[in-house]
Amino acid sequence: MSGSSPFKMRFVHLDLKGAPPKVSYLSEIFPLFHALGANGLLIEYEDTFPYEGPLKLLRAPHAYSPSEVTEVLRLAAAHELEVVPLVQTFGHMEFVLKHEALAHLREVALFPNTLNPHEAESLALVGAMVDQVLELHPGARWLHIGCDEVYYLGEGEASRQWLQQEQNTTATLCLSHMRAVASHVQARHPATTPLVWDDMLRDIPEDQLSASGVPQLVEPVLWDYGADLDVQGKALLMEKYRQCGFPRLWAASAFKGATGPSQALPPIEHHLRNNLQWLQVAAQGRKDTLQGIILTGWQRYDHFSVLCELLPVGIPSLAVCLQSLLHGGFTEDVRARVQHLLGISSLEIAGVLSDILALVIQVSLHLRSSVDEMLQMDRYVTGWFSPYHRRRKLIHPVMIQHIQPQALSVLHGWVNRGMDCSDARDPHGCRALSLLGRWSGLAQELAAALRRVFPEGTVEEWLQENVHPSLGQLQALLQDLEAASPPPPPASPGPAQARAPEDMGAHPVPSSSVCPTLASC
Repeated sequence: MSGSSPFKMRFVHLDLKGAPPKVSYLSEIFPLFHALGANGLLIEYEDTFPYEGPLKLLRAPHAYSPSEVTEVLRLAAAHELEVVPLVQTFGHMEFVLKHEALAHLREVALFPNTLNPHEAESLALVGAMVDQVLELHPGARWLHIGCDEVYYLGEGEASRQWLQQEQNTTATLCLSHMRAVASHVQARHPATTPLVWDDMLRDIPEDQLSASGVPQLVEPVLWDYGADLDVQGKALLMEKYRQCGFPRLWAASAFKGATGPSQALPPIEHHLRNNLQWLQVAAQGRKDTLQGIILTGWQRYDHFSVLCELLPVGIPSLAVCLQSLLHGGFTEDVRARVQHLLGISSLEIAGVLSDILALVIQVSLHLRSSVDEMLQMDRYVTGWFSPYHRRRKLIHPVMIQHIQPQALSVLHGWVNRGMDCSDARDPHGCRALSLLGRWSGLAQELAAALRRVFPEGTVEEWLQENVHPSLGQLQALLQDLEAASPPPPPASPGPAQARAPEDMGAHPVPSSSVCPTLASC
């Protein structure tokens, strides 16, 4: 199924930190991955791996069990997807070094992202992690050992002292730790070749790289997720690595998780252009220099950041990117193949692919804007129930009919029964309740859909980040209205009934009926 692709290996990156899909969902999408042209998976477990013994503290509550990992590998093999596990061993170690018991192994005491390479215990720690992961991945041809974005390397106290020696540099320190970890893999698991992200290698001089021994131990993964990546620069970098002695190289593009830490919907055009640029890079280099390409799908920028695009939401982007890499471009024929494989008539209606995607589109494109429109642009809210009014619990009684229905006690009844406000005394007055009811119902539907794919913690986090803030603003408005509402007047024997003006701008109601001035209220 290689088509005209220069990439023999096409791996989909599953970043499990924060949102590990249930095995039942993976059983549904692995056949699609295969059909789209993938032949491998790079699985970044982070804290979802079932570490045992002293490493058990690294497990998240939603970590997979050993039997679940085994089932994932079985499912992958059934659909001809070769699995490469990824274990961070230098940078991005927050999930390890955040623990008090391991904090003494930080390069900089305040920051949990980088491992102190001077401590023998550091190498023993990552060696034990590697051994446990490979024990559950028998026969793995590659192991990715990370080593990207090793921030603050050289700034720890031990490093500062070490760097005072004339021949020592930060590059030497970095290469030394990479070599130590790769040598451990080679010694304990000789059939497994380590992969490393290449960003820490890019600026190291050729002669230093060549003499380090690292090129004989690892295969670099050149990563760039930009839509306008420098094709010629990447071709030159590939040649530099080849001259240094690296026998094989890999590329890494992105299909999601690379355009903003809180991105909810992947910009497909951006990711398509990124992957097309990598096709140009492959065409410029020597034939077969690039062993394969990894389509990354980041779930968090780091262990402490928010969730970005969820995997089900990224499927259309992945399909477009994989098929373009498989066939050497994105032609109309490739577009038609993508739509056929996804079972849709047009990529413009990709939201019908799954309830999660459709609902996330609604939330991302319309929830916040609809709430903001009401709170910031509705003339009744901005004109008669501003933050000043709300803090002082002031409102003209007539205005209540324009923002909420007369009886706030029916709020939950309307939400739960899905009623509209057509029978309210004033249709304008029901807008807040109608908006809250509509979005509350959608949020419940989205939560149910997410629970079919993700653990409860993921569902709760995504909703709290993307849905609850806007719903909370609506609920706060209604609570403030209730607090500001004057008590009903005593029953009057007359049949007279107050009438709300058609247009308060043209026929203002004298405020003296409530109080002479706002300051006196």
